[in-house]
Amino acid sequence: SDSRPRLPSRAKLDNFMEVANKNVLVVGLGKSGIASALFLKSRGAHVTVSDSKPREQFGDELSLLLDRGIAVETGGHGERTFRDQDLIVVSPGVPFDAPLLQQARAMDESVIGEIELAAQFFPGRMIAITGSNGKTTTTALAGTIISAGGFHTVVGGNIGTPAISLVDDATPETVAVLEVSSFQLETIQSYRPYIAVILNVTPDHLDRHGSFKTYARAKARMFENQRAEDAAVINADDAAAAQYAPEGPRVFWFSRLKQVASGCYVRGNEVVFRCDGAETVLLECKAIGLRGTHNVENVLAAAAAARLAGVEPAAIAEGVRTFAGVEHRIEYVATISGVDYFNDSKATNVDATLKALDAFSGNVLVILGGKDKGSDYTILRETLRTRARLVLLIGGAADKIEAELAGIVPVERSGTLACAVEAAARRAQPGDTVLLAPACASFDQFENYEHRGRVFKQLVHALEKKNAA
Repeated sequence: SDSRPRLPSRAKLDNFMEVANKNVLVVGLGKSGIASALFLKSRGAHVTVSDSKPREQFGDELSLLLDRGIAVETGGHGERTFRDQDLIVVSPGVPFDAPLLQQARAMDESVIGEIELAAQFFPGRMIAITGSNGKTTTTALAGTIISAGGFHTVVGGNIGTPAISLVDDATPETVAVLEVSSFQLETIQSYRPYIAVILNVTPDHLDRHGSFKTYARAKARMFENQRAEDAAVINADDAAAAQYAPEGPRVFWFSRLKQVASGCYVRGNEVVFRCDGAETVLLECKAIGLRGTHNVENVLAAAAAARLAGVEPAAIAEGVRTFAGVEHRIEYVATISGVDYFNDSKATNVDATLKALDAFSGNVLVILGGKDKGSDYTILRETLRTRARLVLLIGGAADKIEAELAGIVPVERSGTLACAVEAAARRAQPGDTVLLAPACASFDQFENYEHRGRVFKQLVHALEKKNAA
């Protein structure tokens, strides 16, 4: 029997926003800010962009904006810039409680984020995926599966392509699979994904949100505008995520450990989808090629979302089988002198590092450190004791990490990633694994986690060439 609930078409969703001849301010000149400014200008708005960074930190993007007739303010935000705006669009990197934004809201100016802007104009349907860890892999996997199911599928959001950049090529039949962050969800108003997935909630970004409770509530906002015909997909094995199960939409669960009343779970060697009492086998577990039990959870979440979107089981199995993984997520780099090197630069918090370590049976030399986000590294102690032979420390958080791991595992101060890779190569023995899984942000030494991961891979490949010579 058919085990798919009926879900709404975009035609039944909210009306589109009118921005022609409106004064719009875009705050923050990151990727999503630039995309928002260009989109709004193309829709006839009078657009100003403002960023606190100095002009010399920007490249060709400023010329592109100026050439389109967009006013540009850099080196700080002028108070007058925020006045008399019909709409203010905030980039995810800009704190939502910044004083100028608080003043703007006090003057009844509308302040939204780029994801809300995109939702106002996107003609198709949106699937939103969030979580402290795994959201990039799950978003990419869900996109692969839904595309394999024959749907016109676009993938973006926090994963790389801003959601607003997906609007122009979309039709009412398009399905957008979006990774959404807590920073993006802080700024929503009417944003309503027809399928919303929450993978897990563990401490992260506490330097921005102030408390775990505030951070978790930001994640759960993705459900607040959903209606009875929409679907929420939640990890039944994650207590923090499970407590935010909403009342509005239909709730579907996924579990690696137990049968669920509705949703996706593992039964023996099969992944099963259950809906209204009917069960459908979607795939065999051996089709999952990704390392780590956490990736089984990611597959369950993506498969549930795909089934709810109308993808047939054969296409779900094919999508999972052909998915090669995502760059910087437990990504195999090379084997040199019997030592495996893996890049998990995306492990920017403690829980992600735990999941990465759990993907290996032991004999790991792990590179930790970077910019601290208010994390508790003592949580790593037990896993490091059983899995790691050596910890190599880099970046600004090195002092704190060393103090919190004292006595558990040998620790070596490397300072830089290049020195860490060199030390790891010197200390590793055949059968060992060298793993970059920093548990920290990258901004003390790198532009972002992708930059850190690319540098790691370059260092490893240089070592590979040197050994082959």
